[in-house]
Amino acid sequence: MTVPITPLRPEECRPVPDAGLGALETEKGNLPLESVDVTAHVTGLVAGVEVVQTFRNAFDVSLEATYVFPLPPRAAVTAFRMEADDRVVDGVLKERGQARADYDRALAEGRRAAIAEEDRPDVFTIRVGNIVPGERVVVRLMLSQPLPYEDGAAEFRFPLVVAPRYIPGAPLPGAPAGDGVSPDTDAVPDASRITPPVLLPGFPYPVRLSLATTIDPAGLDLREVRSSLHEVDREGDTISLRPGERLDRDFILRLAFDASSSLALVPDAATDSGSRGEGTADGSGSAEDAAEDTADAEGTFVLTLLPPKDDATRTVSRDVVLLLDRSGSMTGWKMVAARRAAARIVDTLTRNDRFAVLSFDSVVERAFSGGLVDASDRNRYRAVEHLSRLDARGGTEMLAPLEEALRLLDGQSASGPSGEQARDRVLVLVTDGQVGNEDEILERVGARLHGVRVHTVGIDRAVNAGFLGRLALIGSGRCELVESEDRLDAAMEHIHRRIGSPLVTDVALKAEGMDLVADTVTHAGSLYPGVPLVVSGRYRGRRPAGALTVHGRTADGRPWEERIEGRPAHGPAARALWARAHLRTLEDRYAMGDHSLEQRIVDASLRFGVLCRFTAFVAVDTRVTGEGGPEHRVIQPVEPPSGWEMPTAVPMMAAGAPMMARMAAFTTAGPEAASGSAADRPIAAAPPPGAPPAAPSAPPYAAAPAPGPRRASRGFSVGRFLPHPGEGTAPVTDFEGIRPLLAEELTKLGQAESLPERERRRYLADLASRLRVVAQMVGGHPDLTALATDLERAEWAEVSLDDLWWRTADLLTALTGRSGSAVTGPASSGSATPGSATPGATSPGPGAKEGRRPFWKRS
Repeated sequence: MTVPITPLRPEECRPVPDAGLGALETEKGNLPLESVDVTAHVTGLVAGVEVVQTFRNAFDVSLEATYVFPLPPRAAVTAFRMEADDRVVDGVLKERGQARADYDRALAEGRRAAIAEEDRPDVFTIRVGNIVPGERVVVRLMLSQPLPYEDGAAEFRFPLVVAPRYIPGAPLPGAPAGDGVSPDTDAVPDASRITPPVLLPGFPYPVRLSLATTIDPAGLDLREVRSSLHEVDREGDTISLRPGERLDRDFILRLAFDASSSLALVPDAATDSGSRGEGTADGSGSAEDAAEDTADAEGTFVLTLLPPKDDATRTVSRDVVLLLDRSGSMTGWKMVAARRAAARIVDTLTRNDRFAVLSFDSVVERAFSGGLVDASDRNRYRAVEHLSRLDARGGTEMLAPLEEALRLLDGQSASGPSGEQARDRVLVLVTDGQVGNEDEILERVGARLHGVRVHTVGIDRAVNAGFLGRLALIGSGRCELVESEDRLDAAMEHIHRRIGSPLVTDVALKAEGMDLVADTVTHAGSLYPGVPLVVSGRYRGRRPAGALTVHGRTADGRPWEERIEGRPAHGPAARALWARAHLRTLEDRYAMGDHSLEQRIVDASLRFGVLCRFTAFVAVDTRVTGEGGPEHRVIQPVEPPSGWEMPTAVPMMAAGAPMMARMAAFTTAGPEAASGSAADRPIAAAPPPGAPPAAPSAPPYAAAPAPGPRRASRGFSVGRFLPHPGEGTAPVTDFEGIRPLLAEELTKLGQAESLPERERRRYLADLASRLRVVAQMVGGHPDLTALATDLERAEWAEVSLDDLWWRTADLLTALTGRSGSAVTGPASSGSATPGSATPGATSPGPGAKEGRRPFWKRS
């Protein structure tokens, strides 16, 4: 049978205005999120923010709406509220599984409810259930965030869109954890929670956005206010977005003023004695008077210390590995800016430095074969030429290049000094950070960052600042965010200074007239030029009084100190921000393998009323509005990030995918993708016709491994190498396995004996980190650990170099002549099979106890 195909005449077909894939419309509206209103009050270096989201049910049946959205990664969410039908319900902070159970129970009983959860440091999810037809529900989030300060300017950055993230790994069986467009994988077991569908560019019904920021300099001399990415209006002290702006890029204000060193002492308010689990932050007012009535009263201190003047004559040789992300999400201006940033970093190197340049997507490519090369004029020119040829392509496989970079740096640090001084080891990562397997990356490389300074350059208008900040914090480095090419020059000037050695290291605090609570002081790090040191913690005492003395070491080993007197202060922000920083530190240790911290994280979150990944705010109305649960569920699609090149055609999802994902998804991430590697799935944009294939013309360093074998051969979990208090480390070899390493170190020690005193001190300090790793390889060795502890102080001028040198030689000589049975420590007992702690397809994922679901799936 032959069926003729007759073309339609133009007058027979009328295109619907604004129609197309991604445009769902009803007679009453299209998508549940109607508006987002942000109100911020900046006081000095702290911002208090209220985020108001309005949801409207445009359907004829009851609705559950889900919205995945960003918040600043260092913000502390302290309160949550739901308003509907003239009713106001305050949210309560609970353990995440309990909060979900309460939410699900309320929906099943026909009651209105809302829940707020954190999925990443900067990615959050709100669900509002049982919205009756035609009804509006308003949810409010209250939060505090610190403003980073550098070179005379503070920055208020508020993210407005969750950018698509690359999801590596093999899909997991079973029900997904969320309603996003990507399946959960063994590398990102909650991928479906952080991948909301994306609207096509120019969607005709954007969410109504308003954002207003009021600035109070708090006594500081405010010289200038600049907006980076948005058009704004200013009226007095308030800066507002102009109408018509969309939720597609970060809002950024830069405030130029002079900071000063200070120590603020903020006593807890009387409401701190309220019931555990309440979701409100402590108030201000007569906090000091209330604290005086309690013998064990506590408070929060915030220390801000300006760095000493830079000694421009210092020169330190460096080993630098530069990692450049060239994956598909870097398409467009980001790739141009990334190439420029990388080239600027290469140009800052000197003839005394060595370096390597690695570019990565689904494979890793080198600018030079072999290891690090001298930073000669010729080599720097070759590196810049290599960078200029790079284009965006493929998937963001970030773990392999990070491991390769650390291998290069470890290899150089382990080589003998051969007459040269110790060198600083530096890793610089240039990326947008849009990956979903942050926890896997931290678990695999976190313990290896000891002794390596990690600086991250995040290039995007909706950058993954949470992950890049965590990586830089663990590596005691700098995280610089670049939202446009105009910002690049200033950012590169900062990174240039960060690559150099810090002004003061080994920073420690000594309290005078105040009692610091153990294990509450945040990471002190080092002092860099132009960047104040900010440290917070908890103190105990009736009155907010006392001082802190900051001790450290200058680059030449001399002791340095400065004393700061404390001043009483009030307000809930300091306590909340300290709690968020403390929780983030615990969460990072958890991500790197210490899963025993879960209950401690939950307890701290509930005590201080600050949201984290293990808790959730839940608001449940007592009024019944319907029969049973919602009849329709919608996940709100998000705007494509500004500056991203989105595809012109969108592949449809599998038939069983959520309705909104089928409507607006731009990735192919259904079950049918499981047969290929994760790198084969497009992420941000399909390549244009005629584009070259993703594979390079030259053989890469390492191809993207297949999901199955890669999981099966991951080796031991580096989380077991972390020195967690109260825990041992699982051995990965016996003493015979480390004997050759000790023998090699003994040989190098003899070769270094003729070096000048300063270089010998640096050599011993560097040796300390290697001996710690060797000790951990056998599950712990008390003699090596004790020696490493003392060697870490080798650069101190008052420490006897000769005593340390001969003590090191004696111990290494004795150990290399022993038998394995003579070694003390748990090297021969309780050995774990390599890879046994590695999360994989057969494991429920990080955070799961035996017989218990992961925290992101509990209910």
